[in-house]
Amino acid sequence: MYEEEKENLKKFRNYIVQIIRPSNMKGFMTSYLETAVVEIILSEENRSVTTAAELLLGKMCDLVEMGWFQGFLDALLEGEYTGLYNAIKEWDFEEIERMSNYKKLLERIEASFTKQIKPCEIITHMTECFVSREVEEIRAIDGQKGHIAAAEKLVECLRRSDRSNWFKLLLLALEHCNYAELLQLLDPQTESTEEKMEVDMGTTTVVFQYREEAECGSSLNSANWNQAQEGSAGLVGGVTQGRYRLREYQKELAAPALQGENTLICGPTGCGKTLVALTICEHHLRSKSEAKIVFLATKLVVYEQQLGLFLEYFNSTNAGIRIKGVCGDMEDQVSMDVIVKGNDIIVLTPQILLNALNMGTVPSLSVFTLLIFDECHNATRKHPYNMLMASYLDSKLSQQGQVLPQIVGLTASVGIGTFRNSQEAEMNICQLCANLDTRIISTVSNNREELQSFVHIPEKDYVEVGKLANDEFVSIIRYIMVYIESQAKRWYDIGSLSNLQTSEHGTQKYEQWIVDVQKKCKVLQLEDKEEESRVCRALFNYMGHLRKYNDALIINEDARTKDALNYLEDFIQQVKDAGFDTIEQQLTACFDEKHPHLAILSQRRDRDNPKLTRLKFILDEQYTQDQETRTLLFVRTRALTEALKNWIEETDSLRFLKPAVLMGSLGSGMTQTYKKGVLQSFKNTSDQSKILIATSVADEGVDIPQCNLVLMYEYIGNMIKTVQVRGRGRAEGSRCILISSRKERIEKEQQNMLQEKMVEAAVDKLQVSRDHMLQMIENYQKTDKTTRDYEKSAPVNPRTVENNKFLCAKCKKFACFSDDLRVLKESQHIVLDKSIFDRSITKPHPRPKKYMGILKEKKLFCANCHEEWGIVASYRHLQNLPLLRIEGFVVESCVTQKQRNFGKWKEVTFVIKPFIVENECL
Repeated sequence: MYEEEKENLKKFRNYIVQIIRPSNMKGFMTSYLETAVVEIILSEENRSVTTAAELLLGKMCDLVEMGWFQGFLDALLEGEYTGLYNAIKEWDFEEIERMSNYKKLLERIEASFTKQIKPCEIITHMTECFVSREVEEIRAIDGQKGHIAAAEKLVECLRRSDRSNWFKLLLLALEHCNYAELLQLLDPQTESTEEKMEVDMGTTTVVFQYREEAECGSSLNSANWNQAQEGSAGLVGGVTQGRYRLREYQKELAAPALQGENTLICGPTGCGKTLVALTICEHHLRSKSEAKIVFLATKLVVYEQQLGLFLEYFNSTNAGIRIKGVCGDMEDQVSMDVIVKGNDIIVLTPQILLNALNMGTVPSLSVFTLLIFDECHNATRKHPYNMLMASYLDSKLSQQGQVLPQIVGLTASVGIGTFRNSQEAEMNICQLCANLDTRIISTVSNNREELQSFVHIPEKDYVEVGKLANDEFVSIIRYIMVYIESQAKRWYDIGSLSNLQTSEHGTQKYEQWIVDVQKKCKVLQLEDKEEESRVCRALFNYMGHLRKYNDALIINEDARTKDALNYLEDFIQQVKDAGFDTIEQQLTACFDEKHPHLAILSQRRDRDNPKLTRLKFILDEQYTQDQETRTLLFVRTRALTEALKNWIEETDSLRFLKPAVLMGSLGSGMTQTYKKGVLQSFKNTSDQSKILIATSVADEGVDIPQCNLVLMYEYIGNMIKTVQVRGRGRAEGSRCILISSRKERIEKEQQNMLQEKMVEAAVDKLQVSRDHMLQMIENYQKTDKTTRDYEKSAPVNPRTVENNKFLCAKCKKFACFSDDLRVLKESQHIVLDKSIFDRSITKPHPRPKKYMGILKEKKLFCANCHEEWGIVASYRHLQNLPLLRIEGFVVESCVTQKQRNFGKWKEVTFVIKPFIVENECL
């Protein structure tokens, strides 16, 4: 049986053994080979991957068990060997053979290659060429052994790659990262950067100037919304501004867009870019008979703010302009085609428009005449902005004859991506322009003095403070964590589940290890299924507790011991309230035993956190000098927002600040209405709140004109985040201060400041080399279009019709069969088998609401371990529909018994039939 398959495996043996890595197919081996044989193969892999692959292939050719060949194919897919899977499926190795010459070339230059590249920089541009495990290994080796060792691993992985596009993506990655010499070695046809710059590329002139400073106010009455005297009007390009008149530097920013050019407007935060955008919209509406404008905002808080500004502006200047805002769940209330037809200006979050395009309710972007992208620096990679523009560019470059909308982007910084010098920054800027199809970057050049008189640059400062020394509280928490780890190891060797190295307790790396172990637990398989269920549930419980203790150590480092203990107390109480099992009883008992001692330690007065001491000093000093100060305090986590709020409220000299908190909606319980109220209250100088503690939700686009002190409490990011956070300080005399106990964070922030200068130099160079810029933009667009076309043409792995079991991701208890699933509106997955309610429990949904015609009513949980499975909803006349979330399950094939963990529904490998209301009887 399977004689033909065995003969073909032998025939193509040389190709196969040069690609597969047996440890990536461990599940297949343990199912069909004896344990001793598997151990021999894995042991050999440590010496030679190819020899181990030959051993595996030889043993496969001796198999007589039914289903082994299909099991092998499934293992290839699971191991991410898509190229080899397709080759074996069709017994066509032409693509694999075509890659051999590229691999030989890479082998020849390996010595030079490995000594020049920074692997972590390269792999970010070509992750699809690697198995997920390989990316982790390369990064781990880079961190442990350095660039050269990691580069050698990268070359080894590429030489075993079965991805047909790996060589092309390698060239693109080298070009992105400016490895000109290596490009020359791999592709002699490649021009060097210097040669490219000398080519004569045409003639179009634009003036560039770039500076980074302090966005316009949230009201049209703020300083940078210049109001004319009653009855007067300002004119810009034939546009009457009614009550509002542009300053000269704002006219300069608007000028190219008013001429109909695709324009990237780059102006410092606080300069009034939104008023510029409103002016462009008004001019566009007056100059086109059938104008249709979309204004896009990335965050809900910013969406609310900008929609309000549009309504305020056009209510005062043009009574007949129809404006509609759509965000989040609102897209279900009225069809997008109705909204588009019935309004002149639509303010949207980008995913709404992307959904409408995918569902066909908006046929194409050609129905609009102007698209404005707020915070347009986000138009990279898989961001909805970039996906929208990919659709735009595909239409344009395919010469389909569609009349496409004008594009305008707004940003405070064009310094996207990673770069080490102005030349690399220049390439990134051109990539952003290519993504947005903008040939002009409009900045203030002729009216700098006026700009500087209105835009206030916050003074930047860095405060390095001493670390809180480890004390008995930390020792006890670490003791509990070691105890939990030891208990987990009694159930299973958790060290074998993750390739990541366990790090010191109380670090983000330790949290990453926990997450990876939990991910691997989901697909852990044992012969005894009941034992498998118990082991997986136990490990999930242990890892969940470890994560909370790790969070507590981080809170203790940044806030008070009292806050860290409160965080743990809340968690333990939630566990007890949820009907905890034997393991959770054991773990909570361990905490209860240590709690009295921890409580005493948390009340000590002689161990103030140096960070809090310095923060208190800064606030005391600032409010002594100016009692009307408005402070934005940025922190990394939600837990820390609550900890610092409590600390301020319990500190005598700071209690008068009446702190408010702003963070993202997911999991925080903060509705959009609540967040809007928080912002409005903070902006109102007559209200009591003088300090707003916020996570990253407030660092981009949120306008608070009164803010004159920005504090970054262990809060850093890339260069654009530095610009955005600093720009929240709008008032004259503003300051921005980074407070950190970690020297590397301060150095990172200082590096961000230096990179701003690199971006300035890059724009200066583009100013005198415009032809070069246009050529780079064209090249990027062609390359990106080729990549998109390739991805679309690449064969999609066919989905199987086999049945699968859905098992709880935490305890592995059976939930339902995939044959009982139906998909509604391409995204909602309904279980037809009502017996799922016998294996689950429901609780009222905390925020019942309707989306896509589906009314969320309850949450659905595993009856055994309380893992969240999804929701219970109603649709039309149908009630009690269980809708599953794929993250809550492990999927086990009924044929091979192999388990897989899918992060998204679109990744599943089996067919799910459509839900047809008329045919389904529930």
